[in-house]
Amino acid sequence: MAEEKNRKRISASSITTVISVSLVLFLMGLLGILFISAKKISDHLKENIGFHVYLKENAKDDEIDRLHNFLNACNYVKSSQYLSKDSAAALYKKEVGEDFVQFIGYNPLPSSMEVQLKAAFANPDSIAWIQKQITDFSSVKEFDYQESLVNMMNKNINRIALVLLAFIILLLLIALALINNTIRLAMYSKRFLIKTMQLVGATGGFIRKPFLLSGVKNGIIAGLIANIILFGVVYMAAKRIPDLQQVMDAKLTLYMCTLVFILGICISGLSTFFAVRRYLRLSSQDLHY
Repeated sequence: MAEEKNRKRISASSITTVISVSLVLFLMGLLGILFISAKKISDHLKENIGFHVYLKENAKDDEIDRLHNFLNACNYVKSSQYLSKDSAAALYKKEVGEDFVQFIGYNPLPSSMEVQLKAAFANPDSIAWIQKQITDFSSVKEFDYQESLVNMMNKNINRIALVLLAFIILLLLIALALINNTIRLAMYSKRFLIKTMQLVGATGGFIRKPFLLSGVKNGIIAGLIANIILFGVVYMAAKRIPDLQQVMDAKLTLYMCTLVFILGICISGLSTFFAVRRYLRLSSQDLHY
C-alpha cells in the first residue's frame, strides 16, 4: 500500500515537472520567435513609409519615363508607381467621396511617383542623399517624405529591440532557475531512495543512470508539448492577423522550435544530474532537513 502510494506521488511529481518545464519552454520559444521576427517587423514598417515625388505641370512623358526607370534601377528602391493627375483625382474622390474636380472646374493635383524604400535606406541620412539625387531631375517639382515619422520610428524600434533583448535574457535566467528548482523539488521526494541505493553499495553512475534517463525523457515530453502549444499559438495568430504572415519567417520559426526542444532535453538532463549529485553527497542525517 505504502509502495503504491509512493509510486503515485513520484508519478504526480513527474507530471508536475513536465508541465512546469513545458510552460517555461513555451514562453521562451514565444519570445524567441518575437525577437527573431523583430527585424522583419521593423523592415516591414520602414518599407511602408516611403516618399512622394511630385512632378511639374509641364513635365514631358519621356522625362517622366526617365525618372521612373531611374527609380526602378536604384538599389535603394523597393517599388515605385507613377500616379497621373487623373489617377490622383480618382483616388482622392474615392477616399473623400466627393467629385472636387467637377466642383472647382479643374484638377489641381499634380502627377507624382509613389516610392517605397528598402528598409536599410529608411533613415534620415540616406533619405537626404536620395532627395539630392532625385531633385536633380528637371521634371521634379517637390520631394516629400514624413521626416518626423521616420525619425520617431527608427528611435522607437531601437528602444523596443533593446527592451525585448533585455527581457529575453531575464526570462532565460528565470527559466533556468525555475526549471532547476522544479526538478530539484521533484528529486527531493526521491532522496531516501537515492541514499538507500548508495548505502547498499550501488555506484554513483548506476544510481544516476535511471534518473538521468527519466530527466531526459521528461525534457523530450516537455519540449514536444511546448512546441505543440507554440505551433498552435503561431498558427492561430497568423490566421487571425494575416499581416503577421508577411513578417514571420517559417524557417527561423522551425529553428526556434528545434532550439526549444534541445533546451528542454539539456536543461532537464543537467538539472537532474546536479540534483542527484547533491543528494549523493548528503549524509543520512541531512536528508531530513
